[in-house]
Amino acid sequence: MAYIDGFVIAVPNVNKDSFIEHAREMDSLFMEFGANRIVECWGDDVAHGKQTDFYRAVAAKDDETVVFSWIEWPDKATRDAGMEAAMNDPRFSSETAPMPFDGARMIYGGFTPVFEVKR
Repeated sequence: MAYIDGFVIAVPNVNKDSFIEHAREMDSLFMEFGANRIVECWGDDVAHGKQTDFYRAVAAKDDETVVFSWIEWPDKATRDAGMEAAMNDPRFSSETAPMPFDGARMIYGGFTPVFEVKR
């Protein structure tokens, strides 16, 4: 079964186009290094919770939108090798490709699927 990396970030609304361009460039590296699929989602119907929510998780400001993304890899070994290759690639550096959001407020993690439902 696949392996999934999930990401949640807060992107300034004025940087939406820059984020999409940045994601296209960076996602092409992940694809080059073995990812099967990448989905970038701009928040549209993200509720503010009473105890926890996506906004608090990334300390989103009033002028920011929550973005939810994931990378699907064939397996964890491919993910580990692909992530290492991407992180060591000069095209991935903050000097070459500065992030249009505050990376310090990104939350992310790797996940092993336990089951999948398809149509």
